[in-house]
Amino acid sequence: MKVTIAIDSLKGSLSSLEAGDAIGQGVKKAWPEAEVCVRPLADGGEGTVEAVVSAMGGKNVTLSVTGPLGTPVDCVYGVIEKSQTAVLEMAGAAGLPLLKDEERNPMLTTTYGVGEVIRDAVRRGCRHFLVGIGGSATNDGGVGMLQALGFGMLDEQGRQVPFGAQGLEALRRIEDRDVMPELKECTFRIACDVTNPLCGPQGCSAVYGPQKGADEEMIARMDKWMEAYGALTEAKYPGIDSKTPGCGAAGGIGFAFYAFLHGSLESGIKIVLEETRLADYVKDADIVVTGEGRLDGQTVMGKAPIGVARTAKQYGKKVIAFSGSVTKDAIACNAGGIDAFFPILRRIVTLEEAMDPQTARENMTDTSEQVFRLLRACRI
Repeated sequence: MKVTIAIDSLKGSLSSLEAGDAIGQGVKKAWPEAEVCVRPLADGGEGTVEAVVSAMGGKNVTLSVTGPLGTPVDCVYGVIEKSQTAVLEMAGAAGLPLLKDEERNPMLTTTYGVGEVIRDAVRRGCRHFLVGIGGSATNDGGVGMLQALGFGMLDEQGRQVPFGAQGLEALRRIEDRDVMPELKECTFRIACDVTNPLCGPQGCSAVYGPQKGADEEMIARMDKWMEAYGALTEAKYPGIDSKTPGCGAAGGIGFAFYAFLHGSLESGIKIVLEETRLADYVKDADIVVTGEGRLDGQTVMGKAPIGVARTAKQYGKKVIAFSGSVTKDAIACNAGGIDAFFPILRRIVTLEEAMDPQTARENMTDTSEQVFRLLRACRI
């Protein structure tokens, strides 16, 4: 029996590899002679650096950068030297988790630190970038990032515009003569699982502004400025279209990657599965195990477990999933390629107790042991 395990993290509880190892322990208890292979998994959001770096034999780099409100923060990103690849999550430099609730203000928050990470990676020899852009605290259209890379995002007096969405109000001219020359050699794959355009009713300001601290008045103003920014960019670079799906991702940084750095906006799980070469470990397995913190109707909308299931089904493999909890509409996962799924809770507990790492680890091991005892008894 060969078992390949690729489970997403149980956020706030277990990392992808911790959850996978816990499942593997349960498998070995039930089936000692089984061959178990645990692979890291993420969907382009939190955990992407850990998943790709560990799978590809890279290393982590810690860099002090400009945080979302201009104060320094330590951002961890990955470097895979053999392929000259950098892996980063923009949330590490410009994410909501870096702010207190009362500090959320997209008028002020900046992506400048994201550009500093890219700049550092380029100087370390990286020429290929995998970027997860979930969890942003910003709505500056990626202007801060571009400034850090040498773009002139200028006001009427020829000065760099200030940080945050407020900078878009002052933006009048874009210059690129001082951009890092190495960027011409770089490729950018952007984990982007939303289809929002840059502006309008479905744009970044209207849809995501409220969670970043924007009220209705701020949203209207930011959307107007974002529209002008898009038009200015389209005039500077003919062929660019701010209505392209994904341009509104992460406060418009999707647009900045697409328009200024020629980045490709792709499914996050697609990028991770390709870069970690999961198919190589699935094709010879007898059964594939996946999962996440909660399986629900949204899981089938391109989240990590369904990406694993689809890969497994290309080779005709059976797929089971474990999760902290499931909802009634999780039954959609069966049609999505997961043959059976199992919640790991063993008794009635509080949410805090359920998310305790030690408890979650034990529950994961105990549940997987029982499932694999059944599989062994049935010789599946």
